[in-house]
Amino acid sequence: MSGPTVGRLGDGRLHLQYGPIDLVIIADGDDDAVDRSESAMRERFATILDELVDELDLLRADIKLLPTVEGETARRMVTATGDVRGDDFATSMVAVAGSVADTIADAGWKGAPLRRLIVNNGGDVALRQLPTETITIGVVDDVMTGQLAGRLHVAGDSGVGGVATSGWGGRSFSFGVADAVTVLGRTAAHADVAATLIANAVDVPGHASIIRRRACDIKHDSDLGERLVTCGVGELTDDDVERALASGERRAQTMLVTGHVKGVVLCLRGHRRVVLPPGVHLAAR
Repeated sequence: MSGPTVGRLGDGRLHLQYGPIDLVIIADGDDDAVDRSESAMRERFATILDELVDELDLLRADIKLLPTVEGETARRMVTATGDVRGDDFATSMVAVAGSVADTIADAGWKGAPLRRLIVNNGGDVALRQLPTETITIGVVDDVMTGQLAGRLHVAGDSGVGGVATSGWGGRSFSFGVADAVTVLGRTAAHADVAATLIANAVDVPGHASIIRRRACDIKHDSDLGERLVTCGVGELTDDDVERALASGERRAQTMLVTGHVKGVVLCLRGHRRVVLPPGVHLAAR
């Protein structure tokens, strides 16, 4: 594997890439502050993957085993997973993308006084902004197609520090059938965990149209082992869809009371359930 790379996208956004980590960053502030913030993020990014690899075995263990880790990002992963999971099975890897985004965002936010900072790690997004600012985030109806359902306008005083989206057709395995579950969290790490677990809960267990395989048969070293993950979803009736969404919404409601999860948008086959906090609203696309 080659080392970390630093570049710019055509529109000027900072692009940091290293192995599976692919960050697109928007820093909003005075020119000098942006320069200092980006420098801090580049410096922090240089070692983040190696730190995670050093503790990978612990991070892939069942969170119920309470793994003790040392690295900054690894600690975020363990903490967020423990905060959100309830009785669900999870390993700390469920929080990896959001935790990386949080680590880099905190480095940039502390590095210089900015108005807004957005660190997007493949759809798991850390948000940092002044209370007077607002950040707009797109919400998709389906993680496979990327079809836009609308836009979330997140106020700086809303308590939202991260957004994450999960679904059965995304880059991670899912136990459920959600086309997309978007979560607003206290941090990106909390949002990442919650999005995965709520998407798992959007389900119609035993349905004949849902194809499942063991995770280890698809990816031999999956941290999910022999657990069945969704590989395909056929025809669902409107009743099936409503049952699945209701199941996911119930799981979301249990997370909302903790304060780590701030809001949720659940999507399946064109149907939608929306629970959003004060300071956040979903606008038409």
